[in-house]
Amino acid sequence: MTEGAEAHQVHPAPGRALHAYLLGRLEFDHLLALQRRLVYDVAGDRDAGAVILCDHPPGVTIGREGSRVHVRPRPEELTSRGWPVRWVSRGGGVLLHLPGQVACYPLIALDRLGLTPGEYLHELQAIVLDLLRAYDLPAEADPVRPGVRVKGRRIAHVGVAVRDWVSCFGIVLNVHPDLEPFYDVHCDGDPLPMTSVQRESPARVRVAGVRQKLVELVAARFRFDRVSVFHAHPGLVSRSPFPPGSAGGGLKHAVPTRTR
Repeated sequence: MTEGAEAHQVHPAPGRALHAYLLGRLEFDHLLALQRRLVYDVAGDRDAGAVILCDHPPGVTIGREGSRVHVRPRPEELTSRGWPVRWVSRGGGVLLHLPGQVACYPLIALDRLGLTPGEYLHELQAIVLDLLRAYDLPAEADPVRPGVRVKGRRIAHVGVAVRDWVSCFGIVLNVHPDLEPFYDVHCDGDPLPMTSVQRESPARVRVAGVRQKLVELVAARFRFDRVSVFHAHPGLVSRSPFPPGSAGGGLKHAVPTRTR
């Protein structure tokens, strides 16, 4: 978090653009590198913004309020499951990453919106609440640990970092992951296992629809006028295990597929 300074109320310039990167499965180390690049870009053009939407391979991250005691499996069992454990410089506690989640990481200059880091956390929680209401779920913000609950169980983690007043990290929402492993990891220190949108909703929930709705909610809440959607970023092409342009590889150029 940024400390020792106050956010100033500034009216954002008209025509603000949000670049939305829908990247699918993203190794966590690649996420960290991409966030650093985008934080640098947004710091240089503070009326622009970016948001990364992805999921991650199985693994555990531990934020500034987290503790290793919230991860029940011993190191050898974590290794056998293929769950690396990383300490990361975001707020919040322990989080288990699994396929079937949607991670939404906005990179926004908070000073351009007159937001303090604490106010920004409340805005992210409000985005999740708005999303879950669209699925008719009785969601409520957690007043103790930033995140969102449905029927008493956590369904979304919210944890951020702020560098030069530019946000990174953000929301991780359970859409339809396997819920059994959450009995072994006390996410954000909560002994109750997390739930998911699919578990709580009577209708089928699609990840693509959740991602699209999150892009719309981020753009609206943070007052972006235009959204360009990308399915790659040039900084990730060289990290792909596939040759550029191959069936499994990244795109040679991050060309927007939709702008509104």
